[in-house]
Amino acid sequence: MQPLKKILIAGGGSAGWMTAALCARLFQGLYEIVLIESEEIGTVGVGEATIPAIKKFNELLGLDEDAFLRGTQGSFKLGIQFKDWGRKGESYIHGFGVIGQDLGWLRCHQYWLRMRELGREGDFSNLSINTAAALQDRFMRARPDMGDSPMGHIAHAFHFDAGLYARYLSGFAQARGVQRREGRIVDVTLRPEDGFVQSVTMNDGEVIAADFFVDCSGFRGLIIEQAMKTGYEAWKHWLPCDRAIAVPCDRSEDFTPYTRSTARSAGWQWRIPLQHRTGNGHVYSSQHIDDDEAERVLLDNLDGAQRADPLRIRFVTGKRRKIWNKNCVAIGLASGFLEPLESTSLHLIQSAAIRMVRLLPDAGFDQAGIDEFNRQSDFEYERIRDFIILHYKATQRDDTPFWRYCRDMDIPATLRRKMDLFSANGRVFREDDELFTEESWIQVFLGQGVIPRGHDPLVGVQSDDEIARYLANIETVIGKCVNLMPGHAEFVARTCPAPPLVQSKALAL
Repeated sequence: MQPLKKILIAGGGSAGWMTAALCARLFQGLYEIVLIESEEIGTVGVGEATIPAIKKFNELLGLDEDAFLRGTQGSFKLGIQFKDWGRKGESYIHGFGVIGQDLGWLRCHQYWLRMRELGREGDFSNLSINTAAALQDRFMRARPDMGDSPMGHIAHAFHFDAGLYARYLSGFAQARGVQRREGRIVDVTLRPEDGFVQSVTMNDGEVIAADFFVDCSGFRGLIIEQAMKTGYEAWKHWLPCDRAIAVPCDRSEDFTPYTRSTARSAGWQWRIPLQHRTGNGHVYSSQHIDDDEAERVLLDNLDGAQRADPLRIRFVTGKRRKIWNKNCVAIGLASGFLEPLESTSLHLIQSAAIRMVRLLPDAGFDQAGIDEFNRQSDFEYERIRDFIILHYKATQRDDTPFWRYCRDMDIPATLRRKMDLFSANGRVFREDDELFTEESWIQVFLGQGVIPRGHDPLVGVQSDDEIARYLANIETVIGKCVNLMPGHAEFVARTCPAPPLVQSKALAL
């Protein structure tokens, strides 16, 4: 039971500094923590858009929300709008938080399905305060004192500059004892007797040893892959996009409290509004469109003046075969990559760092803890993977070879089971601690045009007129609440306006 003494984090950026900040906050000087990064090596910001779980991470660090938003040019996010995914010309919002209010044993959407069967359904987006408010560009934080009102159930996340977030956390971590070492790692030494990492060698010749290594070196996986040859499980056959182009533009008047994802002929385009600019990107399949054409599509669809040269990125969706291997844990892009369609990149950093702390080893590195970390990580990656695949598979589009491929492709058995179950009677069940809730699955299923053949038979406990009144009451109450909410731009200007800033060099994906 010899304790660890020294932890080395290889790489900065969002992954490195989120990990360092969490360790500094929780370990409180128990271990020596060194983070190595080089200003010569650029970072790929892994997400300007987040999901509500990021709030828990910031709260764990003790960050003040308004100060954090001012420091990162941040704005608020109620969900993601998907345009042209199910069919061209259609859109829906995957909103955070609850849908309506349960009635008896059943969720709200079951009663909506009955009204749809009768041709009497309203707009599904009016049954959630998050989606209804988003469509009117309104925002406020939840009111915990109003638990019986939709106002008490508003769920939000953030948009922010990923480079500024890393800088913000860098200051936080270093103030709490993390040592930053500038320079490049040029070699990794493994112990010959067991393959554990022994030390890294810097470009100036210094050798730095440690007990535990956290690889935050990005796609290259400097330790976990280049040195340890861990292996990679690719998922390109299910997620064919393998390129991205990112570019910022001037902030427009369309300051939405949601991320927008617009399907294109061979992929999709993101739009993320920050206080000082708008982040944009085009994720696409190189088998279906060339790089120059993909860039033209992106630049032709900006809603503000271009601010920088486009950044081109290549990737392969998938994950390391072992995210924790011996005495090395990979976090961030070093562990794997899932395209940012549902804003999960920063969450995967957060959850891996928290999981690492919960299973922190002693110097003996008991294999049971390592195996449990990998089991939980694999489950999380696979369930997020399935949710993203759903967006591609559940489409009626057949206007391009890309969309025909997505519509007709085989899918994992885990996703097929969920699709079949929902298609029958609108039922969906969250498995263990998978990230996406039943509400998330319901919204994407219905938004993409997966309409169940029937509904739960217990809907029949209520008369059709009772169901109509129940749904109308939800719409009316939510509508009144939304009318009381300020505009998103007004709320940001009042609570967390950021100072003017020279454009950050980090472009987010």
